Amino acid sequence: MFRLLAAAAILACAAPAAAAPLTFAFTGIETPKGAILMSVYDSEEAFDRGGKPLVSQMVAVAGTSVEIVADLPPGRYAVKAFHDIDGDGKMGTNPFGIPLEPFAFSNDAVGDMGPAKWTAAAFDFDAATPRHAIKIR
Repeated sequence: MFRLLAAAAILACAAPAAAAPLTFAFTGIETPKGAILMSVYDSEEAFDRGGKPLVSQMVAVAGTSVEIVADLPPGRYAVKAFHDIDGDGKMGTNPFGIPLEPFAFSNDAVGDMGPAKWTAAAFDFDAATPRHAIKIR
């Protein structure tokens, strides 16, 4: 009996935590059209080196703020987002690669001669912190 209880306790500890809703509140939207495209990353490697995001979502813009809800297990995440004003599904840039459409990173992180890094944008999520505010610039 003791072995069975011990095995059940070990399995319970090893089971992944259940996903919970995390609301991303985007503010600072100046042009009330187009869409916010958001990608959530769960590793420094993927975030900093253009890897595959864990979650990607798009929500239409109709005002000065937008909320996007993603179901995520507790963990460490970082977000890249941009306001696709022209609706082409791509971040508009000039010939030098400088963004022409507003963009944002979690923690309102800013980059230095490029996008923000994981170390500046990463945040911890658990059920006690169900909301993350991000300002579009």
